[in-house]
Amino acid sequence: MNNAYGLFDVQSANLKILKEIDRIARKFRISYALDSGTLLGAVRHGGFIPWDDDADIVMTRNSWEAFRKVAPRELPEGMKLLLPDTFCGGKRFYDFTPRIVYEYSQRRVPDEDSAFYEEKLNLLWVDIFILDRLPDSEAAARKTILEQKGIYLLAMGHRRKLDLSKYGALTVPVLGGSTAGKAVPMKALFLMQDRLAAKYNKKKTSWWYYSNYDPGFIDIRLKDAWVTETTRIRFEDTELSIPAHYDEVLTCIYGDYMTLPPKDQRVPSHGSTEIRIYG
Repeated sequence: MNNAYGLFDVQSANLKILKEIDRIARKFRISYALDSGTLLGAVRHGGFIPWDDDADIVMTRNSWEAFRKVAPRELPEGMKLLLPDTFCGGKRFYDFTPRIVYEYSQRRVPDEDSAFYEEKLNLLWVDIFILDRLPDSEAAARKTILEQKGIYLLAMGHRRKLDLSKYGALTVPVLGGSTAGKAVPMKALFLMQDRLAAKYNKKKTSWWYYSNYDPGFIDIRLKDAWVTETTRIRFEDTELSIPAHYDEVLTCIYGDYMTLPPKDQRVPSHGSTEIRIYG
């Protein structure tokens, strides 16, 4: 790691979390892999992308269920598993993504008008994405993904504040869906999302999808072999788990992933630069 982008402390804290996740996963023989920009950094940079200010991993549903049982007692002091349905006592919605939060951190200037102001989303975290099976029928697969997006839209009605200015042509449907979602209890929405995500997991289908991704990326589909086979790779000063078919996964997510973005796009994008690390 270098500090060219002022991210040394943030990336060091994220690396501590990743090492603990890896330790727990290996101890209990739980499969996981680096994902998204963290996977890209591992392959292209041998660690973090220099300007990346967050970290992501992915697990299948079965691996996640095993991990969530042991993580609360295995994580060291200063790290905690935050489940999305417990955010603000289950009264607010941020997304459907579990996280490992780093409690020795704090957002410098909390934005009182945003979700970041609430509870532990002022802290640094590592996202845990979950893979579930898609039906082989194209029509059924499309229906499943569309329904997941619909549930997410309804859940957005339970956010502290919804900034409609960033949705452009989707402003009207986002406003309508989120308004309707206010009438649906949070517990019901999480139950709906969970049941739909796990609906096809007992069948040996050919495709998987990130059931708790942001709706803009939930269409990404991975072949069975890309999900079930992993390998180890050097990541900063340690080794972590990645998909054995990382080329196919990264190509599916990013296209030509080995080409660096233009210099003006090499900037932190997750707000972690506003977080102070003190432990």
